[in-house]
Amino acid sequence: MRMPDIRLPEGVGFHADDNAGGVARALASTVADVLASRLEQAPRASLVVSGGSTPLPFFKALSDADLDWSRVDVVLADERWVPEGDPASNTTLVRNNLLVGRAAKARYLALKQPGEIPDQGLEAVRQALSVLVLPVDVVILGMGNDGHTASLFPDAPELPEAMDKFNTGLVAAMTPESQPQPRVTLTRAVLAQARFTALHLKGEDKLDTLRRACSALDDVFAMPVRAFLKPGLEVFWSP
Repeated sequence: MRMPDIRLPEGVGFHADDNAGGVARALASTVADVLASRLEQAPRASLVVSGGSTPLPFFKALSDADLDWSRVDVVLADERWVPEGDPASNTTLVRNNLLVGRAAKARYLALKQPGEIPDQGLEAVRQALSVLVLPVDVVILGMGNDGHTASLFPDAPELPEAMDKFNTGLVAAMTPESQPQPRVTLTRAVLAQARFTALHLKGEDKLDTLRRACSALDDVFAMPVRAFLKPGLEVFWSP
């Protein structure tokens, strides 16, 4: 396909296909290779994924990858603070679409733990993630048209702490005014230190948002995705 007109920061890769399925397969193949390579060097590998509709074909393609999934830890980049089974639950999405087939053997580390609000469950979340080896191996991010990624929303009062590069915490509770549910997210520091990071996007609107994000890279609080637009990032996009 003809490559879109976009100027990305130096060192950021761009992969495009005419359809979402092609991009999903390319991303799944890349991620499987990274995980397989890591499993040759370490006892376990880690995969951080994002929710929403865009990654569904990627999940389906990756779930059939020929990996030793029993040695792979899967965790969400963020989660809405809703019970599993709720239509808004990213955990339900991942269980039904990624943790199937061969990938059913993976170890899933849930961000949603008991508690009425995220603050009440954060200690349990930290405990659940205590087995996660840092830095994580693979992070797959999405992006909203407001420039958020994971649950790093521009209008969340907790954003400065969650975006602090020197914050050594794994997770943060987030209560963005624009969203109907409170959330929990991996922090910028955890996400940004991954060995491999991809930004998975679909639609012309997301391309326009990415162009805006690239226009003022230093203003990370206005569009938190800017914190990840750095050398080594691979963007996977389809119209």
